[in-house]
Amino acid sequence: MVHISIVCVGKLKEKFWTDACNEYAKRLKAFCSFSVVETDEEKLPDNPSPAQIRQTLEREGQRILSGIPKNAAVIAMCIEGKQKTSEMLAKELSDMTVNGVHHIAFVIGGSWGLSEKVKQTASVKLSMSAMTFPHQLARVMLCEQIYRAFQISNGGKYHK
Repeated sequence: MVHISIVCVGKLKEKFWTDACNEYAKRLKAFCSFSVVETDEEKLPDNPSPAQIRQTLEREGQRILSGIPKNAAVIAMCIEGKQKTSEMLAKELSDMTVNGVHHIAFVIGGSWGLSEKVKQTASVKLSMSAMTFPHQLARVMLCEQIYRAFQISNGGKYHK
């Protein structure tokens, strides 16, 4: 059985975000082993300098990299990534597992994004949209899309 991880910066703060992610985690048990690894978010002043932002990205990036399981295929969620339909994501995940990938780790950075080191480890760079979303909502959306991908691949009725 494939293992799917989401490695992300920060914790879910509101109960409704946590409840939504927990619901998809419960649903995903039918298709995969699923886990979320939360890393600490750096605190920055209101108007950080470019140097402070770079340092933040590097520190958060180091924590993200240490949270990625060994031998996992990495999918970086980043604005410069490719946008895909739900069907395309389903095919991508299916192809990975057919090709022997046993662990897939999606990574979500903090409010300033992902470090270049993290992006360089990714075999896939994926963007949800050209729009900006709160990171907590992005995590819920990613959980939903992973669930939808498994439903598509398994001929479920969830996806219409």
